Amino acid sequence: MQDIDERDRQREVARSRQRTPRHARYQLDVVGAHVADVVDSAGGWLFDRVMAGWDVRVAVANPGNLAALEILGVKSVGLGAVFGVGANAPTALAVAGAVCSTDDRVRDALAASVRSARTEVTMWGDVWVPAMGRPVDEVRHELSAAARLFKAQAAFAAGLDAAATGFEVFRSYGQSIGTDYPDLLPVG
Repeated sequence: MQDIDERDRQREVARSRQRTPRHARYQLDVVGAHVADVVDSAGGWLFDRVMAGWDVRVAVANPGNLAALEILGVKSVGLGAVFGVGANAPTALAVAGAVCSTDDRVRDALAASVRSARTEVTMWGDVWVPAMGRPVDEVRHELSAAARLFKAQAAFAAGLDAAATGFEVFRSYGQSIGTDYPDLLPVG
């Protein structure tokens, strides 16, 4: 008799967990040409998003040494994890323009994200502009003091000599994530 009561209690607990809403973390998927490109163009922004509680996944076409990405606190994944069958749509997608000209999967996924207007879409570098009717704006991210330090260490690990600036500039396709502290602000 006690076993039956215990099983009923466990079933009820399991049912209540299914009804309990889970607070999903924001997810940013990033696609770059190589590690140095990601660190140089977006490393400070990625670090600040990780510190704000985002899950940040980075896929690079030419992986090489991934230590610089580890310094920034991002998770390195393959392109299949971002664009493969069954991949979840991220809250935000950031892409190096150079990758769009070389990979149809990336270009198609980017165009679909821009069309859907549910994903924050950000690009850097030579930007491929899909004709989707959504405006593209120049935005910038002001790096936190910690982001400047971690980006400098990641840049060193990636073999870059670049001096760290206090901001990074991107192109954004109109949809931004509404948070109490927006991190991508219009340029101008």
